[in-house]
Amino acid sequence: MAAVERTLVLLKPDAVARGLAGRVLQRFEDAGLKIVGTKMVRMDAELAAKHYFDLEERFGKSVFDVTATFMQSGPVIALVLEGVEAVTNVRRLVGVTFPNQANPGTIRGDFAHTSKAYTEATHTVAANLIHASGNVEEAKYEVELWFSESEMFDYQTVGERFLF
Repeated sequence: MAAVERTLVLLKPDAVARGLAGRVLQRFEDAGLKIVGTKMVRMDAELAAKHYFDLEERFGKSVFDVTATFMQSGPVIALVLEGVEAVTNVRRLVGVTFPNQANPGTIRGDFAHTSKAYTEATHTVAANLIHASGNVEEAKYEVELWFSESEMFDYQTVGERFLF
């Protein structure tokens, strides 16, 4: 059975610097997802280490270092989105990690262009605008890492009146 879920989305420093926050948020709201938490944050080294706790193990220290440095280079906008199968639906809207491989119509496919080959050749981060939790367990961990219960809101949208 489909479930109402919460998931974390981070608008990365490149999305904030490019002024894309409103356009990206609109995509999520257009899809029927509800914003239940939002804040602007400057990641510090401790938060980067907690958020990307497994990145070094999965991809190596250099990938962790470049990612953590990039995420600390400017403010990020953290969001908790809620909706039916929110994790899967947000991932679908965001598109695959490397924007040059993302389908048109996805956030990364429409607003970014970095390729894996370029990032590897230049030892830079994939400027892909956005982080979205990868699965339900990761979403639970990330939402709890970034937000306290008092920072999230429960309310009904007009659209929910038709869904539930």
